[in-house]
Amino acid sequence: MSTLTEKVQASSLQFRATRSTAARVAAEREAILADPGFGKHFTDHMVSIDWTLERGWHDAQLKPYGPLSLDPAASVLHYAQEIFEGLKAYRHQDGSIWTFRPQANAERLQRSARRLALPELPTDIFIESIRQLVQADADWVPSAPETSLYLRPFMIANESFLGVRSAQRAAYYVIASPAGPYFAKGVAPVSIWLSTEYARAGKGGTGAAKCGGNYAASLLPQRQAYDNGCAQVLFLDTQENKYLEELGGMNVFLVCKDGTLLTPELSGSILEGVTRSSIIQLARDRGHRVQERKVSAQEWRDGFASGEIVEAFACGTAAVITPIAALKGPGFVAGDENAPAGELTMSLRKELTDIQYGRVADRHGWLTRLA
Repeated sequence: MSTLTEKVQASSLQFRATRSTAARVAAEREAILADPGFGKHFTDHMVSIDWTLERGWHDAQLKPYGPLSLDPAASVLHYAQEIFEGLKAYRHQDGSIWTFRPQANAERLQRSARRLALPELPTDIFIESIRQLVQADADWVPSAPETSLYLRPFMIANESFLGVRSAQRAAYYVIASPAGPYFAKGVAPVSIWLSTEYARAGKGGTGAAKCGGNYAASLLPQRQAYDNGCAQVLFLDTQENKYLEELGGMNVFLVCKDGTLLTPELSGSILEGVTRSSIIQLARDRGHRVQERKVSAQEWRDGFASGEIVEAFACGTAAVITPIAALKGPGFVAGDENAPAGELTMSLRKELTDIQYGRVADRHGWLTRLA
């Protein structure tokens, strides 16, 4: 059990830091960092902050990574009252550690909390919680190309009761996992499967919130995508079953031959991706027109066939940008499964990752130093 405890005043909360006495030795850690994969290994520490209706946010701790203790009646287990976020810490060439647009993640966590009837965590506490963890586990941030430390903040309702109402007790945590290159053999275009049978989220539902239920709903159709030789599944709207929404965990863009970018408009059932909004800004900086509007699957298919649509890609925190070679569905293939990645797709990917890793100027002030 760890015994090294100190108190750190940060933001509007005081963090109590308890250092792990069972931290991995350097050799073990370096062996993991040599081939970390994604979400397979976790660092030595975690952050926890409690919330109750009476006291608000309190008892902020940095402590050794370990299991959570939950009552079997904890409301998260019965009513799925939980949310999460995902962002990364990047080691720059000078050894410093930075993260990308954490304010946007904090604001999205707040929007998710409102939708799931959970307490909203202030932005300053969100950012400080990440800083506390990264500073404690700075040696876990890899330095090899295209690697990072993936940060997973999440919140659960942990009041013990059976009854359909919002919980009056919750807990917020941050854990971290070293991440290797998403494309271990280089960026490669993928095929995606158009689901016409299942939906990810509906009008008035939780699609715009980052909560586990949305991802659970995508798992069966994702399995169908794999069965059809595709890497991801793409969902349509639930009202007309014709307009693109998003992939199981990523937003989608199409590129027209005149350089216009098309992406489904935020409809209340689409997650507002931080990578998505960053790409829109970078494209507009270059003078590209970006249309956020309804885009039908048929428009994509017809555009591929006519040459009006020349590139497609998906985007999200884990992969940044993934080129899409073909859209497949029951009885059709649109595009060429062997097509190379698009020029604009790869150019935007390079610019965004260059900003994240500090290789080019951060002209929008998107980076926050953590250590």
